[in-house]
Amino acid sequence: MKRECRFMPNDVKTWLWDIHEALSLISNATAGMPLETYRRDRVIKAAVERQFTIIGEALNRIRRTEPQTFDQIDAAKQIVGFRNILVHGYDIIKDDIVWRMIQEDVPVLLTQSQKLLDSRK
Repeated sequence: MKRECRFMPNDVKTWLWDIHEALSLISNATAGMPLETYRRDRVIKAAVERQFTIIGEALNRIRRTEPQTFDQIDAAKQIVGFRNILVHGYDIIKDDIVWRMIQEDVPVLLTQSQKLLDSRK
């Protein structure tokens, strides 16, 4: 069986789309979920952390390619820093911090990413 490897274009619009999709996935996966359920559900936690890693990496690429777009995203530097903690400091992740980001930051970032995508149509 032949296995295909398909690469997405490396451009800001693609990375914004990746960010928006990851944020949507986080939002949908945790909708209506209380913090205690999140704490116990290792699969959801792993999925959410993976999506935050994608968001942080996409933002890092946007920062290198188009800094003016990076600057339009609230807390972009902190999100990239959080990505680094997720990747390199996996053992110090605090559920409360991730949960606060889900509740407070994800809705704002969803709106911002959608506006930035809309401006590129």
